[in-house]
Amino acid sequence: MMKVNRKTTVAASLMMGGAMLALPSVAAAQDVSVYCSYPEEWCRVITDAYTEQTGGAIAMVIKSSGEVYAQLRAEASNPKGDVWYGGTGDPHLQAAHDDLLLEYRSPNMDKLQPWAIEQAKRADYKTVGIAQGLLGFIYNEEVLAANGLEPPQCWADLIKPEYKGEVQMPHPLSSGASYIALATIFQVFGEEEGFEYLKKLNENINQYTKSGGAPSQNAARGETAISVTTLVTAVPFIVDGFPLKVAAPCEGAGLEIPSMSIVKGGPNEEGAKAFYDWALTAEAQNALAEGARFYNVQSNVDAKLP
Repeated sequence: MMKVNRKTTVAASLMMGGAMLALPSVAAAQDVSVYCSYPEEWCRVITDAYTEQTGGAIAMVIKSSGEVYAQLRAEASNPKGDVWYGGTGDPHLQAAHDDLLLEYRSPNMDKLQPWAIEQAKRADYKTVGIAQGLLGFIYNEEVLAANGLEPPQCWADLIKPEYKGEVQMPHPLSSGASYIALATIFQVFGEEEGFEYLKKLNENINQYTKSGGAPSQNAARGETAISVTTLVTAVPFIVDGFPLKVAAPCEGAGLEIPSMSIVKGGPNEEGAKAFYDWALTAEAQNALAEGARFYNVQSNVDAKLP
């Protein structure tokens, strides 16, 4: 998995010849500009799969959820992008509330999991859930053992003095995963106690990263003992043999629903809808799982489970 805390542009340069796959309820392929809030590897796979399956091309810009939300607000009077793809769902919901997104009911909506449809309903169909994951702790067993530390199992563990300088998490101003962490903490502890908890947790933090995927990568490298982020980001490293383990906090774990939205007033509304419809198909979601080691549960009921 690659860091996503930089701006990257990926433009498909060749149109794929030959017969294209027959996809359900997908309009004629068009070129489209997409803000991708997933790790770079995942964004590249989606770019290639769209071209291969439909013949359309994507101009892809990779940014964290917080960065895209800020850009949509700044460009509200003259949007530059067409679609916002991926990243935790809360910033998408906020953008929907701020009237930055276009209401759209895809003809593929009836093929989605109930939680994905519920995400759309909450936003008056200005966004939709495309995957699901759990927030919690990722820890490096070897680093903990070398420092004589026990693995954390609860939110209360993270503020213990022995974990000083051993914890890492994303920054809430740029990462949707961190926003989920904060929301979870306040739901678990309440507002007043939650703020006190965050003060104590801050004493143990060694770094606030820009993206949600960076803490798991740093834990795999041994640069931090414990990371607070979405658990699925650890799976590729575990598969590759890194000494990582995951734990869902005993008091309660936040649920993330990565989402997708059409930018209101974007330059290519029809192209945006074509990509949106395609991204909700099982074919598109299977391509992501097979090409990028994507381990989230995806929203289409016919998509393969990782």
